[in-house]
Amino acid sequence: MIGFSLAIILFGVLMDSPANILPGLFNIIIEPDYLITDYIGVGGIGATFVNAGLLTLMATVLLLKMKDIEFKGMSLAAILTFSGFSFFGKNLVNVWPIMIGVYLYARWKKESFSKHVYTALFGTALAPMITSIALEMPYSTPVNIVIAAVAGVGIGFIFAPVAAELVKFHQGFDLYNIGFAAGMIGTMIVLVAKSYGFAQEPRLIWTDTYTFEIGVLIYAISAVFVLLGLLLGGKRAIEGFKKILCTCGRLFGHGYVERAGFAATLINMGVTLAFMTTFILLIGGDLNGPVLAGLLTVMGFAAMGKNLRNIIPILIGIMLGGLTKTWSINDPAIILAFLFGTGLAPVSGEFGPIFGILVGFVHSSVVLNVGSLHGGFNLYNNGFSIGIVTGFLIPVMETIKKVKVIRLGDENHKAHMEEVEKSLVSLEIEGEVANVMNSSLEVEPD
Repeated sequence: MIGFSLAIILFGVLMDSPANILPGLFNIIIEPDYLITDYIGVGGIGATFVNAGLLTLMATVLLLKMKDIEFKGMSLAAILTFSGFSFFGKNLVNVWPIMIGVYLYARWKKESFSKHVYTALFGTALAPMITSIALEMPYSTPVNIVIAAVAGVGIGFIFAPVAAELVKFHQGFDLYNIGFAAGMIGTMIVLVAKSYGFAQEPRLIWTDTYTFEIGVLIYAISAVFVLLGLLLGGKRAIEGFKKILCTCGRLFGHGYVERAGFAATLINMGVTLAFMTTFILLIGGDLNGPVLAGLLTVMGFAAMGKNLRNIIPILIGIMLGGLTKTWSINDPAIILAFLFGTGLAPVSGEFGPIFGILVGFVHSSVVLNVGSLHGGFNLYNNGFSIGIVTGFLIPVMETIKKVKVIRLGDENHKAHMEEVEKSLVSLEIEGEVANVMNSSLEVEPD
């Protein structure tokens, strides 16, 4: 991951001159960055990649400093998601208040920060809100900055307990649990702000200038991960990769590093990244900051729940939405829905491809409309939508599955489902489990 960070920085330096990178970084920091703001269009490609590389390096070093944290599936998911959104929404300044808030929460609970460090990294989903408060509120600039800092610390302080409770709503079928929590927190704040007359204009900064160059970089990264996995694991890594394809990906229990090995996980990450990049290009999408955020998030959660088998039904569902609804499949918002909508992967992994297609189809509508609730300040807008979709549809799917089990007389499966229910009811979620990692439950496909 350190090498990955340095490669991103090097790419940025090669793509632009220092004379442009430093002013570009400044523009990225001072520019409002709620959805959808492509940093490449704000500060240039060099500054964008340097910003992302530095933040990725910071996240990696932070985890390395946590003596009681072992690098695993959630570690890779957290770093790469943090890295991805550094291309649109997170910068060298606006992530700190929220992370400090999570740290203060850990101190208040008299717990180690390492127990909550994943919440700190994921919780920066609301970083654009810090930027907007600092730059757009009708007060003098020093007051803006103070209010923004206090608000960010407050948001970080409440993230862990909110996320811990909300995971019960979607039962672990939303891989982006923090995105669901960020959506709820952001919605409350925005609705209160709107009642006082605060509103922001819709925003769309979307570039299409560097698709070829970014494509070369992404395919190179994919190849490196696959080759590294093969070198480290050989035939065992291939067997582990096959095992990954047979898991449902539900957000309870261990990630793929723990279940199939580090080498197999690297292969899955590289293969999934290459597949999604090819898919975006085939449907006429661009490669830019927001798309990079989606691709790196897919790559990260390919260590924590996503594989080719459980994401393809979701893509088909969203694609079907494009054939029957009033938007094009290569519109910016839909491109992001294809990428981030793969957070629904556990649904198709657990209930089968038909239900996977169904939730993808429903998600394609919901995600286009929930952004107005939080004003675009929640970078994990798809995570918010997925939480809503799964929260309402999963009970229906569970009921259908139970009826089917009873009719078939499958007593073993019936007993297994009862055990799953008991585990969910008794689940106590604290700290790191806000990212849902402290349960050993993992549901295998039929």
